[in-house]
Amino acid sequence: MASSASEHWQQAVARVQEELLGFAVPPWLLHARISELDASRLAVALPEAPHDAQIDAPLKSALERELAQRLGRRVSLEFRTLPAEPLRIGAAAPGAALPVPVSQEDRPRLNPQYTFENFITGPCNRMAHAAALAVGDLPGRSYNPLFIHASVGLGKTHLMQAVCRKILQNRPDVAMMYVSCEDFVNRFIAAIERGQIEEFRYRFRYLDVLVIDDIHFLADKERTQEEFFHTFNTLYQAQKQVVLSSDSPPQEIPRLEERLVSRFKWGLVVRIDRPSYETRVAILQTKARLRGRELPEEVVKYIATVVDTNNRELEGAVVRVLGYASLCNRYIDVDLAKEALRDLVGTRQPSVTIQAISDAVLRRYNARLSDLQSKRRTQSVAMPRQICMYLARRLTNQSLEEVGAFFGGRDHTTVLHADRKVKQLVEHDLAFRGLVEAIERDVLRT
Repeated sequence: MASSASEHWQQAVARVQEELLGFAVPPWLLHARISELDASRLAVALPEAPHDAQIDAPLKSALERELAQRLGRRVSLEFRTLPAEPLRIGAAAPGAALPVPVSQEDRPRLNPQYTFENFITGPCNRMAHAAALAVGDLPGRSYNPLFIHASVGLGKTHLMQAVCRKILQNRPDVAMMYVSCEDFVNRFIAAIERGQIEEFRYRFRYLDVLVIDDIHFLADKERTQEEFFHTFNTLYQAQKQVVLSSDSPPQEIPRLEERLVSRFKWGLVVRIDRPSYETRVAILQTKARLRGRELPEEVVKYIATVVDTNNRELEGAVVRVLGYASLCNRYIDVDLAKEALRDLVGTRQPSVTIQAISDAVLRRYNARLSDLQSKRRTQSVAMPRQICMYLARRLTNQSLEEVGAFFGGRDHTTVLHADRKVKQLVEHDLAFRGLVEAIERDVLRT
């Protein structure tokens, strides 16, 4: 084919790419090899890509229309692969070929203990666990993107790696990338410096699954946000799975472009809260069993009471107690646990009580404790009561039964209902969230 026609092809691709905001056009399409089959047909030779270089119908039609305008005649495109000689791209060094989208060194390095079987569920994380399990079974079809947010040490990474492991078990040949956001940023910067931006785009935009931890690291990085925006759009349009984690919900990540915030909320946004007392007990038992040990029940209850922050510290407490018992050659009981955790427990602030929570709520609502403990169900009483139960589940070590007992002998299902209702309001009503967070700050200052 004449060089002028090749130039028409490149101009047509560039024009279509511009019209479609850059995300629907494969980065290597500009460098495809063109040959003329006859007056109305052009052959477009593409690299042997993971998905057989399939081009969707809207993109094919757009290219044909643009070429027809430039060549002055109608043309039909036939896309083919080039298995014998991988496509060379202009930004690469002489003799370099397009990289395989996921090379051996890019294969996910997963913690063998981070499986769904080892993940302890409770009211604090049940929705996140169910969503992650659904994505693991049906990537790209259940929740896309799946956005998990939580404070440190509450199980985000565990769930994300469990998703990766589940998908790999079902599809060992899947094109998957699991990286931290910092790694994504560093790779992008390195690609710019080396003039290998097309290879970078090819590597990240032609995946089946992209999993990125700590996506809030994108804050303030305008050029990387622009690149990730197009990467996200490419994958989403192709119905490929994206899983993200953050320490904040999308709308609370500072200095993040609004268009990214919007896209992160296209799928499902789920939060993991601090584990309740019952969940902490189950976590401690599981962590001990994974190390081939069983902790006495009273020791588990003691640790669950004094360590109430996150899963990571619970695991650290188990390791410390088991290690202390081994070094001292002693039987594990509550006294030994107190000695082993002496430094840890000594730095704790006095624990929050349900009474302190009730006092803070009553000040805001100008109500009386007797109202919250009564059988009244009017909105003016029910809402402050439910907020008390919600905060009690997050800030105290009390069980569901103990929380219900404080508020007039209500059963555990009433407490769970209150927790779910307030949680939904917090997630969807900014003004209500501000009120609850202000009450929580009042409690923690007392």
